[in-house]
Amino acid sequence: MDEERNQIDFFEVTERISKQISQIGIIPVIRLDNPAEDAAPLAKALCAGGVPAAEVTFRAAGAPKAIQLMTEACPQMLVGVGTVTEKGQMDQAVDAGAKFIVTPGFDPELVAYAKELCVPIYPGCTTPSEYHAALKLGLKLLKFFPAEQSGGLAKIKAMSAPFPMFQVMPTGGISLKNLGEYMKAPMVAACGGSYMVTAELIGQKRWDEITELCAQSCRIIEEARG
Repeated sequence: MDEERNQIDFFEVTERISKQISQIGIIPVIRLDNPAEDAAPLAKALCAGGVPAAEVTFRAAGAPKAIQLMTEACPQMLVGVGTVTEKGQMDQAVDAGAKFIVTPGFDPELVAYAKELCVPIYPGCTTPSEYHAALKLGLKLLKFFPAEQSGGLAKIKAMSAPFPMFQVMPTGGISLKNLGEYMKAPMVAACGGSYMVTAELIGQKRWDEITELCAQSCRIIEEARG
């Protein structure tokens, strides 16, 4: 009974977080090498631009600390963790306050563990086999990664024909130039991007530019959604 209840909680929490992601429309994919110095001002810059969300990747060792500091600086933010490839990373991220988990590929063991932790997980899927496996596990929102390199919007639309039950979060190759086209597609819930949080922008502490790029993104999303 406890396991069954946990499954129900997982899907309820996932539905709520997925709606928040869709409402925001763009999820900055962030690598922070110096979280003690950059996490808080970055969080404030994103929120100021109308993007109160972040996917902090495990490509940098300081990901858990960055999640903690961003959440403390801006409690209203939806902060998750990305590039997760093992259970231990999930434990660290959840302990730090991560609200969702993103994986670069589809791993049923990580999905099962996310259900145990009752934390939403969005695995990277680009093939019919991966979509089918995700369907069996009851998932509804998938990360489509790497988006542009895997066929882009044309493939996303093609995949939607046999799998209309899924919404996707394309990540990889997203920019201000193509964000609007992606967001016009009904099966796209949100996009993931790093163009507003590049290493150069963060390293040079160009917080105002980050805020402006977020604001531009919000305007593009609003126009695309009509």
